Amino acid sequence: MATTEENLKDAFAGESQANRKYLAFAQKAEQDGLPEVARLFRAVAEAETVHAMAHLRQMKVVKSTAENLEAAKAGETYEYTEMYPPMVETAEAESSPAAATFKFALAAEERHAKLYGEALEAVKAGRDIETGGIYFCPVCGNVVFGKAEAPCEICNTAADKFVEMS
Repeated sequence: MATTEENLKDAFAGESQANRKYLAFAQKAEQDGLPEVARLFRAVAEAETVHAMAHLRQMKVVKSTAENLEAAKAGETYEYTEMYPPMVETAEAESSPAAATFKFALAAEERHAKLYGEALEAVKAGRDIETGGIYFCPVCGNVVFGKAEAPCEICNTAADKFVEMS
């Protein structure tokens, strides 16, 4: 029988995945000319976020910003050093087009870990980070400080396609 802690982790994972899946479904509905169906998907996606955040609070995972940055950096480091390399290898061995998405994610996760490290240093020094704006590549997930001036260093997406975070 599962423990409550295990159930919370499973519920958090399920609700988080539902959120992302429903947002993808909303994009497809928009493309199909169904704006109200898209709105429904987005509304339920937000509701799933409410559930996920409630489970996360119960797990007491959110700590100080410095501890959160350390956890985020560790998670991103795990992804690019341990999780994605065998996924890339398997996808390449199977000649799967997923190899490209795994490679993009691996490279972006390495960049994310570096940025979290920079933010952690600033927070430990008692200050916020200076970014000049934060932008992300909509193709590979690369994140940069300051407006992108050149194509994405990971996937070569044009700089003007980067999305600014508000």
